[in-house]
Amino acid sequence: MAITETTSRSELPVTTAGSSGTASTAKKLTLIPLIFLIYFEVAGGPFGEEPAVQAAGPLLAILGFLIFPFIWSVPEALITAELSTAFPGNGGFVIWAHRAFGAFIGSMMGSLKFLSGVINVASFPVLCVSYLDKLFPVLESGWPRNVCIFASTVVLSFLNYTGLAIVGYAAVVLGLVSLSPFLVMSAMAIPKIKPHRWGSLGSKKKDWNLYFNTLFWNLNFWDNVSTLAGEVDKPQTTFPLALLIAVIFTCVAYLIPLFAVTGAVSVEQSRWETGFHAEAAEMIAGKWLKIWIEIGAVLSSIGLFEAQLSSSAYQLEGMAELGFLPKFFGLRSKWFNTPWVGILLSALMSLGLSYMDFTDIVASANFIYTLGMFLEFASFIWLRKKLPELKRPYRVPLDIPGLVVMCLVPSAFLMLIIVFATKIVYLVSGLMTVGAVGWYFLINYFRKKKIFEFNEDTDLPDNGNGERPKIEEHDSR
Repeated sequence: MAITETTSRSELPVTTAGSSGTASTAKKLTLIPLIFLIYFEVAGGPFGEEPAVQAAGPLLAILGFLIFPFIWSVPEALITAELSTAFPGNGGFVIWAHRAFGAFIGSMMGSLKFLSGVINVASFPVLCVSYLDKLFPVLESGWPRNVCIFASTVVLSFLNYTGLAIVGYAAVVLGLVSLSPFLVMSAMAIPKIKPHRWGSLGSKKKDWNLYFNTLFWNLNFWDNVSTLAGEVDKPQTTFPLALLIAVIFTCVAYLIPLFAVTGAVSVEQSRWETGFHAEAAEMIAGKWLKIWIEIGAVLSSIGLFEAQLSSSAYQLEGMAELGFLPKFFGLRSKWFNTPWVGILLSALMSLGLSYMDFTDIVASANFIYTLGMFLEFASFIWLRKKLPELKRPYRVPLDIPGLVVMCLVPSAFLMLIIVFATKIVYLVSGLMTVGAVGWYFLINYFRKKKIFEFNEDTDLPDNGNGERPKIEEHDSR
């Protein structure tokens, strides 16, 4: 595959759909499908927000979904908008880390974000079945549940294989249909709302681990869409607008049902587990609305799965283009022009992880993602200092001290995720981090021994000294 040439030494070559031989006919993502893909990268609807109420009561749950977007979502979206428009390639955050700190950090960023992504993908079939088992109790446990998870993963992975444009327009339909029952429920809840219920702190001991992980899982992964930048039509203008609309849309989609249900329904706090919105719908309007929401949950899980799987697959393709992975990771289908190796590998890994406990899946994804975000914040600030003249079609309107403050606030929250992690999460995350370090050296060994073919001629921009760093070098300038 070819690399698009740049006209400035400060700009990194990008990988796009046009890199492949059949890509000239590939359809690009436009604004509306991109908005809904971002929406499904992050949320996909209010499904999964219920444990925040179980963990800390209605008041703190509402405050969390009101405040957390400003602490976390907005800064992450701003960083993604600036760097995705400056480096519009399928490598996304891998390109950013490599340009800031060199090959080792670029590889670690890629490994950590990919692992958190496939762990996150694994959660969606589980979430889907968690809603379905309320309609079909046979799916609560045992082989029927396992078969359902397996079958849904296989079918949805094949849909992803058919093309990103199809996935993008499917996301629009899935988003609108899955949200519609919540709008109906919220409207029908208005006469039953008692505002004093919003001020309740709950009646049980606070579960901060569950609370913070629920907020983080429901409102993160804004940067995952950066791995699709090479597939977006006019990314320099489309990305910032799509991210702005998606942030507002996502926050509103969480808050309206949360206000409606916590105000209209009074139940034991322990009942606020994943899937409770469907039960609340039955209390508010009847069984018909419960079934509608459960169908919406299934459709939402499909959208979440497709968006996250796309990001993971295109990330692998981008890393292969940049020489971080063997060239075969970037192979595209002759029929659909999709990165079939990336899709297959991501789907297989997520399938293996989908049989973990749902809470552990979410917490592990959060922990691994947290480590990657520290690297991303550092890369963002260092690139501002290292490449001040880099063409940035969108630029966060702050100087470096302001950017440091903007990144320190969400970094403090990331520390809470680490502090409140459980032993199993420490174990899983620790093993994966060690594996990421080992993978970097293993890849270098493969390259040195010429066991696999790599994209060595990546035409990376010079580093300011007239030199062009190779992928395998520990370049940290």
